[in-house]
Amino acid sequence: MRPSPMAARAASGCSSAALAFFRLRPLGRATRLAPAGRSAFGATAACRGRLVDSVLQELRSRRRVRVSARIGLQGTKELSDSKIEKRTIQKGLLLEFHKDSERSLLAVVERPDGKKNWVVTDQNGILSSIKPQQVTYVVPGTMDFDCSRIAEFLEKAQDLLDPTILECAWMELSEKDKSVTVEEFADIVYGSKESLESYCAHFLLSRDIVYFVKVESRGSSIYQPRPSAQVDELLRRKLAKEAADKELEEFVHLLKSAKALPLGSKPPKNSWLMEEKVKQKIESLQAYAVDVCNDEQRRMAGNILKAMGFARTSSAALKLLINVGYFPVHVNLDLFRYDVQTTYTEKVLSVAEELLVDCPDSDKHVRKDLSNLRVYAIDVDEADELDDALSATRLPDGRIKVWIHVADPTCFLQPRSILDREAMHRGTSIFLPTATFPMFPERLAMNAMSLQQGTDCRSVSVSVILHPDGSIAEYSIENSVIKPTYMLTYEGATELLYMNLEEEKDLRILQEAASIRAQWRRSQGSIDTAMIEPRIKVANPDDPEPNINLYVEDQTNPAMQLVSEMMILCGEAVAAFGSDNNIPLPYRGHPQSNTAVSAFAYLPEGPARSVANISVLRAAEMDFRKPVAHGVLGIPGYVQFTSPIRRYVDLLAHYQVKAFLRGESPPYSAGDLEGMTFIASMHVKVARKLHSNSLRYWLLEYLRRQPKGRKYRALLLKFIKDRMATLLLVDSASSTEETRYGYQSGLVKFE
Repeated sequence: MRPSPMAARAASGCSSAALAFFRLRPLGRATRLAPAGRSAFGATAACRGRLVDSVLQELRSRRRVRVSARIGLQGTKELSDSKIEKRTIQKGLLLEFHKDSERSLLAVVERPDGKKNWVVTDQNGILSSIKPQQVTYVVPGTMDFDCSRIAEFLEKAQDLLDPTILECAWMELSEKDKSVTVEEFADIVYGSKESLESYCAHFLLSRDIVYFVKVESRGSSIYQPRPSAQVDELLRRKLAKEAADKELEEFVHLLKSAKALPLGSKPPKNSWLMEEKVKQKIESLQAYAVDVCNDEQRRMAGNILKAMGFARTSSAALKLLINVGYFPVHVNLDLFRYDVQTTYTEKVLSVAEELLVDCPDSDKHVRKDLSNLRVYAIDVDEADELDDALSATRLPDGRIKVWIHVADPTCFLQPRSILDREAMHRGTSIFLPTATFPMFPERLAMNAMSLQQGTDCRSVSVSVILHPDGSIAEYSIENSVIKPTYMLTYEGATELLYMNLEEEKDLRILQEAASIRAQWRRSQGSIDTAMIEPRIKVANPDDPEPNINLYVEDQTNPAMQLVSEMMILCGEAVAAFGSDNNIPLPYRGHPQSNTAVSAFAYLPEGPARSVANISVLRAAEMDFRKPVAHGVLGIPGYVQFTSPIRRYVDLLAHYQVKAFLRGESPPYSAGDLEGMTFIASMHVKVARKLHSNSLRYWLLEYLRRQPKGRKYRALLLKFIKDRMATLLLVDSASSTEETRYGYQSGLVKFE
């Protein structure tokens, strides 16, 4: 006869002996013996009680052989319960103690160690001193136990340590609401309170986390059966933990397999992100490596590192992720640490693609055709977003007229649109030695929005006529169409200037305009902050030994000075335009320093003087209603306007000016501009930090590869403190701090 459902449930957690018993005993008769009028639940419960009694009786009968007698242990039947519970530690006793937070060992007491501690020999034959609070159980009936027989004792115990017994005992005791001591439990389960059986009962109860809970009663350890609801919940948690442990084991196997593969055969990063459970674990390691993890990620990463045999540190997590190929050797952790968005959502990309397909020009009818001008676009050679260009001519009266043509991305955008919000929350394009992350989706930013050589391009042109002294005589701002003639690098433009070609007279006029502008600004108190800055381009950053191209950006380069002066001129003209027409704009200012520029006249002109000037600058200021003087630039007002594709604050200025040109009210109030500028500025600070940290990392990597003992020419820029100074390594154009004798020891810090 097949067992009833209740019998099956009762037997599901029991040992093979219990299962055999259920199979041998038909159960239908027990149910029929229930008195008339008893509920089905009561009959079933009675049946279950008799079943459990029968199972336990069967277990007892099969374990009656006195294993302990065969290894010479003293019986304990003559001991009272009170003596069992109040055993004191003395020489020759067998006991269990906590070795550490994760291990418990059996040991034999050898002798006292001071007033409270005891010297014991544990199951591994190691002699150690333990405190009384480390003792978890004193095995009864083990006087004068020989420590050499602990291994035999443990081997015999293995025959009795069947955890499934716990459920059967719990069923019986929970129905009777009965709590038991260890020895009482041993008597119920094994039919004996002797040493071996008592230890096995303690072992099962003390390590059980489901069925019984330990309570203290008058100094004695009592085990109480848990309520059914609690047991069900604990079983659920136990099963969940077992499943999680299995998942962890499988994930660790994946890690070890990937770690063992040669460098070129590592699994690609996206393979770790395809399955959700694997993705969660690898992302926990990633978050742990950059120290931006939540509690669950910290716990999971810690378990993974422990299973792999690594220390629970962020550096260990990083090393592991590199070893399995998830991260390249030169991974930029700041991208994860600052949660930098390097990709775009499908929705944003979809909107950008729609604009590329169809974007009518609402300003077409008012754009001035300036395509006949010779237009120079000058930028660094790796520039992807070209958003400004220059033109110039000499008027009949001898004065110079210049145009600063700026790309017009607002003809693709609407204020508060999805692309506009995306740009605001990025704040700026991010330029790193290894990659560029544009403020707008790449195809839109680098193609449709950017100026293109030989192509009619939509732009906003700021034209300025200069007085002979370099001050502004007239200015205008208008929508335009231009056709860039040249796309030049700073080096290429400088070469053209030195060649002094007749056909490039417009470029020479631009240089002349830049020269008289610089003189005028100096007369207004401008401060020279030009520096020599390192630039790095890493061609293959995912390789263990990527190619590092190091060169310098000399801000005293003629072409760079030319472009810089024209950008400042544009900012001054836009500020004047905003002031004259009462337009809210992000006006930038900078108070004059309390230290006169002449205070550093004793320093040679160049980087040393620039560093000194920068060191005494006061904090910058912003106003959104009217211009504020910019003491550093030596001009009455300034608005950033020339980089609307890569700087969001410039884009805001375009929205405001373009609305005025159309005869509309500005889309943003001064208060709106202030809030949006604040949001964008937070992201700009992160971008600057990213750039600075990345530049420093690759400079160090570049220097690390140089021959040992190589000497560098350096310029001392300023002293810091504690024999620290800022140096400019002339060979690599990198500014460093080091101790006076740090060069010999290689202790170099970058400022």
